[in-house]
Amino acid sequence: MKRPAAPSPLVLSLLLPTLAALLPGDAPAAEDAPTWSRDIAPLFQEKCVSCHRAGGGAPFSLVDYNGARRRARTIVELVERRQMPPWHAVGGDIPLLDDRRLTDAEMALVAAWVEAGRPEGDPSEAPEPRVFPDEWHLGEPDLVIEMEEAYDLPADGPDIYRHFVIRTGLTEEKYLRAIEFRPGAPSVVHHALIYVDSTGRARRMDEADPVPGFTEMPIGEGTGRQIAGWVPGATPRPLPEGLAHRLEPGCEIVIQTHFHLSGKPESERSRIALYFGDEPPQRPFTSIQLPPAFGAFAGIDLAPGEDHAEVRDSFELPVAVTAFGLQPHAHYRGKALRLTAALPEGDEIVLLNIPEWDMKWQEEYRFAEPVHLPAGTRLESRVAWDNSAASAQNPIVPPVRVRWGLQSFDEMGSIDLFVYTEGPRKKAETAMKDLRSAYRDHLVWRAGSHVLGPDKLAVFGELRERALARFDTDGDGYLDATERAAARAVLQGPLP
Repeated sequence: MKRPAAPSPLVLSLLLPTLAALLPGDAPAAEDAPTWSRDIAPLFQEKCVSCHRAGGGAPFSLVDYNGARRRARTIVELVERRQMPPWHAVGGDIPLLDDRRLTDAEMALVAAWVEAGRPEGDPSEAPEPRVFPDEWHLGEPDLVIEMEEAYDLPADGPDIYRHFVIRTGLTEEKYLRAIEFRPGAPSVVHHALIYVDSTGRARRMDEADPVPGFTEMPIGEGTGRQIAGWVPGATPRPLPEGLAHRLEPGCEIVIQTHFHLSGKPESERSRIALYFGDEPPQRPFTSIQLPPAFGAFAGIDLAPGEDHAEVRDSFELPVAVTAFGLQPHAHYRGKALRLTAALPEGDEIVLLNIPEWDMKWQEEYRFAEPVHLPAGTRLESRVAWDNSAASAQNPIVPPVRVRWGLQSFDEMGSIDLFVYTEGPRKKAETAMKDLRSAYRDHLVWRAGSHVLGPDKLAVFGELRERALARFDTDGDGYLDATERAAARAVLQGPLP
């Protein structure tokens, strides 16, 4: 039998790249190709390994060469879609701290490394592995508290939102400068929001539920005051100098935890480190939330299949403030959030722009530098939702009508801007009173507009009793029980 002729050198040169891709191992790299040790490891150390490491909450590690090599194609795909590293605030005018986005050049570097065959390079060129503290990033805490009971999670199923109440044991007022959250089972804790409750309502709701924690968050004066948030990879940091949260004696901490199940049963028992200051806060600070009450009075009513429903709100600052951070919030169907500041002289600043909201990555953003906003600045918020079947985030398909509510399958939408008033202490406190008074008026106005209609706002005081009576019936068919209760609480307060 005649043997087949051997392939020519030209044919071999054409086939080798294809054969290399099919065989185990990697193709030879060009001499100038990026390597893991010299180029990729430093980048991943900076942008990825805070989550992608043992105990970091991500599904795989990128600490060493072999871990990254095995996931290289997936990494390139997610990076090119800008899905990883997760960072959703883009296009704003004010730089934000800890921006995890890769530049175009860094994305191209990762792609070039993979295309070159994922070469390791000289291991001696690799940086020392980044060290993460076994305990607390901010050093020895003043107080550590933890969930009183572990919460057992199933292996599979939909995401779970649960609130857990923790006693602080405080017998005197404390000034909270920083807070650090540590999940017991980081593989299933997707994010957490941390509140302080001085009313005991959260404790009563917890005790009424037969298993640890409860589902709904109580709403009311002094209840559910958010003091912190946590997402995997977030760096805890103190409040700006001179600011602190006042913690009343006997107050309790409430953790709202979002669980994303891991495929195996888990048991979660979170811990929290509290860091106190010695002095009372030197400047008052607050949150301006637009629209107020997480959108409870914004008329959120999403028709099935509606791919863009939008709510806008605006508020004029009666005094000068300094802004230092933001916290956006929406549920699954959230689509986009934007906050701008229209300055008195006519310029506009984009403070926050999230064109593609993802509820799974809720973050508190801090400005790289404080932002001065003079009196007369108009803050303008826009929140949009997508309730169509085409939305990958929609949890119910075919879509159903969705309105405002506390559950994650309901909807909310708002942006908090964190600000403090300026000047000497007494002047700053007077300015804060003016700011809170103006914002309270805005909140009452929004509630009245939502309940009574804009045409009746001029006689709002005369109609208040009629509105309150209306909330005690179910005949209007528009407000649900939660909305009625929230609006009642607002309308029973002082008139503007």
